[in-house]
Parts: sequence; C-alpha cells; structure tokens
Amino acid sequence: MLLSDLGELGLLAELEKRGLVRLVENDAAQVESNVVTQDALVERVHFRLDWISWRELGFRAAAVNLSDLAASGAEPVGLLVTFGAPGSTRVDDVLDLYAGMSEARVPILGGDTTAAELVLLSVTALGRSERVPGRGGALPGDRLVVTGPLGAAGAAFRAGGYVRPPLRLEEGRRLAAHAHALIDISDGIELDAGHIARRSGVRCVVDLDRIPLAEAAEAADLGFGEDFELLAAVDDPAGFTEIGHCEAGSGLVLRSGGRETAPGGYEHFR
Repeated sequence: MLLSDLGELGLLAELEKRGLVRLVENDAAQVESNVVTQDALVERVHFRLDWISWRELGFRAAAVNLSDLAASGAEPVGLLVTFGAPGSTRVDDVLDLYAGMSEARVPILGGDTTAAELVLLSVTALGRSERVPGRGGALPGDRLVVTGPLGAAGAAFRAGGYVRPPLRLEEGRRLAAHAHALIDISDGIELDAGHIARRSGVRCVVDLDRIPLAEAAEAADLGFGEDFELLAAVDDPAGFTEIGHCEAGSGLVLRSGGRETAPGGYEHFR
C-alpha cells in the first residue's frame, strides 16, 4: 500500500489505531493549560517562491500555526522555528522571512537551521488555554458558525498567488469560552466540518448558500482550504455567521439550492 492509497487522514487513523500516536484528533495538543501545535511548509507543496515574497512566506508560516492556537482558544506564548534552505539562498531573503514571522507579534524563542534541497519551514507554536473545545463535543441542535468569509485562498491560487491568512486569536478565545467544538478551516469547509461530525458522532449539515464568500471567490473555492477562519459548533451564534447545524446521525451533508452536493476538500498524499 502506498501513501497515495491511504491519504493523510487514513495514515493518521492507522497510526492512532496501532497506538503509535496519541491525541491527534484536535488542532493542537493540550497538556494541562499548555497548548502545542506544529505545522510545516514545504516548497513546491505548500508554496511557490515565484508566487509569494519571502516576507509574506514568513508571516504565513507563523499564521497557519497560530490558527491552530486560535482553534484551541489559546493565548500565544512563542514560536520555535526550523528553517531549511539551499546554501545558495540570499541572506537578505532569510532576514525578510523572519521579519515576516515577526509581524504576527509572537516571539520566536528558538528552533533550528539546516541545509536542504528546497526551502522548508517547520514551526511549533506554544500557547496557553483554560478551555480547549476540540472537535469532539458537538451536540444535536448546535449551530455551525464561521468567523469570516471563505474562498479567498482558492480564488488567489486560481490567479497565481496567495492571500495573507487572517489571525483569529481573539475570536478563538471568545468561541472557546462556550463552543462545543472548534476547528480552523485549513483543508476546506467540507473536510473540516467532516472532522467535527466524525469526532462528535453527529451529522453536520452545511448550507453552502449561507457561507459568506470572499471577494472574487466562487463556490468551488470552498473546497480549496487554507482560509484559516474558524468553524464552531455552538448553541448561540453570538454574532458569528451561521452556515448550518448539527443533528442526530453521522457524516456530513452539504446543501446548495435545496439539493445535496458531494463533499470535497484537500488531503495530502492523495
């Protein structure tokens, strides 16, 4: 069997089933009030340097990790950064990269540097949270809400570029205080709503027509992912945009124009 047969989610499920990894069901790992998350960006997989500046790449590397802290209702403490690149990389470009990370206003506390054939960034974000809702607590009757418009990343990619990810740390803390489930939208609304449904043992019903679209975005862009808004299951929308609900049952239902549509979304290795 190949990774392309199993896919990212299948690989994680297999590792978990064999007891080789633990606590992978949420955006971040929680140890008491400490929250830790880690994401990697690899050239030609997550970005192209002819489409993004070094400074914007740095901010992106910080933001995608802080998005997982936001989904945990966490206050950031710091970042650990591993940076790899060819020896031919310009020093000024690397300085711009770290300047971009610093724009997130979270201190870089350490990390590692290494030679590599392609540029790679592996960032670990540290934070603290008194309450991490996770993905597994949604209840029948909950409303599904999002913190902002979706589809911007897909629209930008179609145009040959990237958009700066939003930082939803304050919104994450507000939602974490009462949400039954909370996740960041990194893989597309379909896959991420499906994570909540599977972990919570409910059916998530998403009305695609109620999802606020970013400027220039189309409905097809919702499956691209990388919007880094938050999706929450709550009993009170509290001012956030409602896009669906949870009910008894299992799985994910997508509705548009009164009809059901097939889920999509991005998955590594497939």
